[in-house]
Amino acid sequence: MGAIVLAALATTAIAQTVPDKSLPDNTGLDIPANLQIFGKLDPNVRKPTAIVNDSVITGTDVDQRVALVAVANNAKLTPEDRDRVKLQVLRQLIDETLQIQEAKTAEVVITPAEINQSFDAVSKKFNRTPTAMRAYLREEGSSERSLKRQIEGELAWQRYLRKRVEPFVNVGDEEVKGILDRLQAAKGTDEFNLHEIFLRSDPANSQQVFANARQLLGEIQKGTQPFEGFARQYSDASTKGVGGDLGWVRASTLPAELAQAVTSMQVGQVAGPIEVSGGYSIIYLTDKRQVLTADPRDARLSLKQLTLRFPPNTSAAQATARAQAFGEATKALRGCGTVEKVAAGIGADVVDNDTVRVRDLPPQLQEIMLKLQVGESSPPFGSAEQGVRALVLCGRDDAAAGSLPSSDQIQGQLEQQRVNLRAQQKLRDLRRDAVVEYR
Repeated sequence: MGAIVLAALATTAIAQTVPDKSLPDNTGLDIPANLQIFGKLDPNVRKPTAIVNDSVITGTDVDQRVALVAVANNAKLTPEDRDRVKLQVLRQLIDETLQIQEAKTAEVVITPAEINQSFDAVSKKFNRTPTAMRAYLREEGSSERSLKRQIEGELAWQRYLRKRVEPFVNVGDEEVKGILDRLQAAKGTDEFNLHEIFLRSDPANSQQVFANARQLLGEIQKGTQPFEGFARQYSDASTKGVGGDLGWVRASTLPAELAQAVTSMQVGQVAGPIEVSGGYSIIYLTDKRQVLTADPRDARLSLKQLTLRFPPNTSAAQATARAQAFGEATKALRGCGTVEKVAAGIGADVVDNDTVRVRDLPPQLQEIMLKLQVGESSPPFGSAEQGVRALVLCGRDDAAAGSLPSSDQIQGQLEQQRVNLRAQQKLRDLRRDAVVEYR
């Protein structure tokens, strides 16, 4: 989300000279090579409220939306995090206000009933009734009004795009055919599903940004919240709104530094900070596949899971001994028909599941299960607190070979990409023409 910055020029202030580094002017703004800054912009002065074309965004609006962001990401914000998120939220609220205003000029109407219906759906996702959701939001420092305002903004903008943008987006048959031909030519090529956090830097602050990226990587590795939550809070890339999701990409389309890293990563790994043009990236490999090729990890497994739970206050030594005995028992299995008998002998529970995809298992188990033969058991896994488990493979339905998407699917994807691009352009125009007064 872009920011609208208002700065006053104080001619009585002491001039600050910026040394000439003989950099080429690629901005098209005709900026002098040896420029002087008159006045001082203090980045620590925070403007929590704004008036956007006569619509007021209050400090309460910002605070409640910050709390909503924390709720949505299941995050506990430090005071420093809260200050940073406040500025991001204010920018988002400005954009949201502009979108709602533009939708109204196109006679787009979002009814209270539609907003309430969406609010009820969100409540259901949180496993709460609407009444319980209202109380929960108040407890967390947010409000029903804040969430409904966000819902209104999303619905209004979506409907505006359908009315004023989508009808004018066209995709030709030749374009679709070209993509299908390229997909066929790329058959068997590795693709990677990536999420990225990009931190912008320049020569003056590169070391500090690198240190911040290292610290952020440490927080990500703690697993306190999903990678997507960190991306929404910290990334400087345009993908921050979708949790840093880059979608499915091939190594050849990535910067060389990222391509080198991703080809050596395992699914579930996080790598970084990686120096790229303009800053540093932290990447998360969520999945990988080969174009139009059957992926073994799409195979569906028929499994029996044995679980041996430990009594409370079990010591580490006792847990280790029981886990070893459990492992010996699972090695003695002779097919799935003996699982219940072995489980009864060691006091383990058994759970059946016939529809587990390999890729839905934790990354540590995926490679193990792909190597097992029917009737074999995985090594024991677990913890002293939750007990140990083993998976017994009872059957495998291999994935079908990949097929080309249909022409209609390709056309739909291209149309959506172009709608998104025009939406971004329209939002930039709205920001440029807006009258925004910070208070």
